[in-house]
Amino acid sequence: MIFHRVFRLASIPLIVLWAAAAPLQAQGLLRDSDIEYGLKQLAAPVLSAAGLNPNRVKILVINSSSLNAFVVGNDAIFVHYGLINRMNNAPMLQGVLAHEAAHIANGHIVRRMGNLASARTASGLGLALAAVAAATGNGAAASGLAIGTQASAQARFFKHTRAEEASADQSGIRFMKSAGIRPSGMSEVLEIFRGQEILSETRQDPYLRSHPLSRDRLRAVQGFVAAYGDAEEDDPTAAYWFERVKGKLSAYTRAPKWTLGRLKDTPYADVRLLREAVAEHRQSRTRQALAAIDKAIAQRPNDPFLHEQRGQILFETRNFKAATAAYGRAVNLAPNDALILSGYGRALLVQDDIRGAKRALEKARSIDFRDGSMLRDLSVAYARNGEQGMAALITAERYALSGRMKDAGIHAKRAVGLLPVGSGPRQRAEDVLNAAERAAKRR
Repeated sequence: MIFHRVFRLASIPLIVLWAAAAPLQAQGLLRDSDIEYGLKQLAAPVLSAAGLNPNRVKILVINSSSLNAFVVGNDAIFVHYGLINRMNNAPMLQGVLAHEAAHIANGHIVRRMGNLASARTASGLGLALAAVAAATGNGAAASGLAIGTQASAQARFFKHTRAEEASADQSGIRFMKSAGIRPSGMSEVLEIFRGQEILSETRQDPYLRSHPLSRDRLRAVQGFVAAYGDAEEDDPTAAYWFERVKGKLSAYTRAPKWTLGRLKDTPYADVRLLREAVAEHRQSRTRQALAAIDKAIAQRPNDPFLHEQRGQILFETRNFKAATAAYGRAVNLAPNDALILSGYGRALLVQDDIRGAKRALEKARSIDFRDGSMLRDLSVAYARNGEQGMAALITAERYALSGRMKDAGIHAKRAVGLLPVGSGPRQRAEDVLNAAERAAKRR
């Protein structure tokens, strides 16, 4: 499990994002290849039913215990880990994903982002910056970039109209029915928030504030479920991945004692062992953690994510040689998983295999350039290989992705002076430098 502050908004140019984003320290994304793969399995049927490409729409977890889910562009759905932990079954989580997919498929986000892209007023700029900051999981933009309009602008952007909610509810239920998923999962989610509308806004969960709930809406959803029918049995594959996603996420976000006392809550032996390994590792009980993960691997020897988990336990307990071997096994089983490649590159770097580390980390970057930890390790690999221009470039990009545009500009300027004129890396450095200069002028 890796905590990152990462974002992606296809509707706004990358350089604009670099100039605008300003993450806070409190929140970010929880990046974990196992969890993201499981969420992809759960989302794929509803995304396909919505006419969306499951390989292009990522499901990303926000590091927040509050209950919320949202979309800010066409290529990602963000879900707070607190909401996942409250779900009781796969159809409930798939209901959330289907509803958010409907906002994309029905064009709600496209219209909003189109308005942002054409905005020229101060309030429009503040709204755009708030949306960018929220994509990283932050409640507000920082560094004074949003011209003081962040909070109200963000609220306006994320609060769907009741008409949009009704449209997304009906479409989401249709997608679930088409995918063979119990539509009642969506109504079960809304039941969680029943009665919260009488609370003051400061006491309500963010989901309620961004997704207006009323008795009429709940009745309408129940009517949609009755109209479309709810006879399907739960898919056993979806049930497994739900248990694995929630099980691992709760093992990392709840106290180890809580996890160890509830291992029998899941019917899957390998998930129980995975949860046990995480909980024991978090208590620095390495022998017990390795024993549990090894038993899980014995049950699923070709599962790359279990080997990656073994590598993480070994790496974080400074057994670098064994960690490198475990990550290497994971890479062999999942050669195109960016997060696994990133972990493997980090292990190789610690082992002083600079060439191997660069190769793994560059491949990870080509798949997912938004991983801040990977960029940090890649810049170190270049520096240790004597490629100071590339090290400066990667560092500039990492700072830009985290919204630290002043620092990004310093390193980009250095990279411009070191990289060959006309080269691709030099152009990347100039792009970051230009973005940093524009950001400075707006202050």
